[in-house]
Amino acid sequence: MANLKPRRITRRELVVENYHGTLVADPYRWLEDDTAPEVQEWMQEQHGDFEEYISTFPVRQELKQRFNQLWRFAKCSAPNFVEGYYYTWRNDGLQNQAILYRAPSLEAEGELVFDPNPLSSDGTVAINSRAFSPKGNYFAYGLSTSGSDWQIIHVLDLKTKQNLPDRLQHMKFTGMAWLPDESGFYYTRYPDPQATVLASGARYAKIYLHLLGEDQSQDQLIYEDPEHPDWGFSLSVEDSKKWAFLRISRGTLRLNQLFFKPLAKMDTPWLPISGDFSGGFSVIGVSEDTAYIYTQKDAPFGKLMALKLSASGAGEWQTVIPEGKEMLEQVKIINNQLICTTLHHASHVLTIRELDGSPVRQIPLPTLGSVRDVQGKQDGQEFFVTFSSFLYPDTVLRYDFTTEQLTTWFEPKVDFPFADYETVQEFYTSQDGTRVPIFITRRKGLVQDGSHPAVLYGYGGYNSSRVPGFSVPVLAWLEKGGVHAEPGLRGGAEYGEAWHRAGMLESKQNTFDDFIAAGEYLIAQKYTVKEKLGIMGRSNGGLLTGACVTQRPDLFGAVIVWVPVLDMLRYHIFTSGRNWIGEYGCAEDPEQFPFMYKYSPLHNVKMNTVYPPTLVMTADTDDRVVPCQARKFTATIQAADGGENPILIRIEKAAGHGQGKPIGKLIEEQTDLYTFFLANLCQVK
Repeated sequence: MANLKPRRITRRELVVENYHGTLVADPYRWLEDDTAPEVQEWMQEQHGDFEEYISTFPVRQELKQRFNQLWRFAKCSAPNFVEGYYYTWRNDGLQNQAILYRAPSLEAEGELVFDPNPLSSDGTVAINSRAFSPKGNYFAYGLSTSGSDWQIIHVLDLKTKQNLPDRLQHMKFTGMAWLPDESGFYYTRYPDPQATVLASGARYAKIYLHLLGEDQSQDQLIYEDPEHPDWGFSLSVEDSKKWAFLRISRGTLRLNQLFFKPLAKMDTPWLPISGDFSGGFSVIGVSEDTAYIYTQKDAPFGKLMALKLSASGAGEWQTVIPEGKEMLEQVKIINNQLICTTLHHASHVLTIRELDGSPVRQIPLPTLGSVRDVQGKQDGQEFFVTFSSFLYPDTVLRYDFTTEQLTTWFEPKVDFPFADYETVQEFYTSQDGTRVPIFITRRKGLVQDGSHPAVLYGYGGYNSSRVPGFSVPVLAWLEKGGVHAEPGLRGGAEYGEAWHRAGMLESKQNTFDDFIAAGEYLIAQKYTVKEKLGIMGRSNGGLLTGACVTQRPDLFGAVIVWVPVLDMLRYHIFTSGRNWIGEYGCAEDPEQFPFMYKYSPLHNVKMNTVYPPTLVMTADTDDRVVPCQARKFTATIQAADGGENPILIRIEKAAGHGQGKPIGKLIEEQTDLYTFFLANLCQVK
């Protein structure tokens, strides 16, 4: 381990807040102001300390070189057929952003349509949202800068490959629903942010209609609800362009209201499908005026329902696919059949059903893995699947309904001996007796003698399942003799909505217990020892590792807390934080404050505790999980630590929360991350 210079002491202030009778100190609140010169200086000095530390390890250059080799392979998305052309997003290996191509057939070489790489010298301008017009003449796309969630929408003329003058601002997480005649599209936008980007939240959403060629100021307001500033609105139009749907959401929980009306009668009132937040409803598609709707209402594992639509209202609910014993995760209508993706112990199963729900067949997938994307038309004769696993790079498979065959359409060539490694699924018991699945990727023939470094990656939140997925950095870690493990923690959707709810709000501690038990399992099975056990998680997973390092600092050899949520008493006052209250709770609520305060990582750092080597990772432009949480946690744990292990923060510039990050930045980031693990778990220089 490199010698560390004396740790910086961050200035403290006397700030105390009364939460329902409990006095809580917040001595580093001044670090919340990202515009203050003193905060800028603090970030520069702290990141400088990290750079000085990490640059002492020669393995850093070795890793960077290997990552450049491993990442240098061609990538391709599943084709999207639009009016005579197959559109794909391609990358020749190390381009910062993927490039849009089209071809008249699956065999044709194709032509370049749009390349976002020249839009920025460092590759930090990325496409966030996209929508082709119905007749294939236009492509609307949203550009974000430096990883921001905010984006600006442009429109590309697909005949001339030139942008139209249209330029729409103040969008976050919006879709674009085109009119049938391609004269314009519906979209969602917010008022012009008045505060700093990192302090302003997305409130008072409104749906507008934009007509091509008009200035945004002329856009027609379609829907708003000023009495509910935190609600989100989206408008979609199904494939036949006969029906429009209004979805009203409240936070990140999958509960929403759903309305519809004939697209030709947008001046008429919205008709209810579900007028309250009693469940989550997603329109899969419409066939002969019957809407197929996915829901988990009264069905924790998901079910598919149908409703007959008319201009006067919706008919009676009909069950198409009843709730089963495993999570029905996604349904699409292709070839006028239902393509269903189901979770089986956190890996995917793909089946075909008729529109009445009757089973047709199961489609055999290459290995234990995940369906990342399904592309196909409602009346098409084919569909494409992007499939991957820990040792299976994202591969595009094509299913032909006429031959009933699944074949490989695009297969990446990665410079790695995949046959020498394997992924196994095992199960362990959490603290309260719950059985939890875990994927373990390792070299074949690995002797379980406790001699191997291991990285445990977790998330456990927002009803999001940890399914097998491909990661280039994991390959380099495996080459170094490492073990990679990912458990399906409560808080995710591995076993339906009940699994999710068992890891949220007052039950959030279950997520941390599951993760700690996963580490103990790896040690008990002699995959590793605690001195060689590293943990990492990002975003909600950063909350996970932050909580686990404060609860069990003795269990881990190194910890990475990545773009994290850490201040559970104040997270909700910044940017999108208020939308997460349904998942975490709110400290302003006297009934929720106690359980949040009990695990909040920032408030559970203990003085004179020896913490393991800890790297906090954030970005100066993250406008989803604001970086002040990472700054305050770093200052707190540095001051409290009673040992001499490195406690550092890496602050990336122009990166945001991670979406749209260019490959160049990914390589730098992953090089630093795994150098930190190698230096502290393996004592590699």
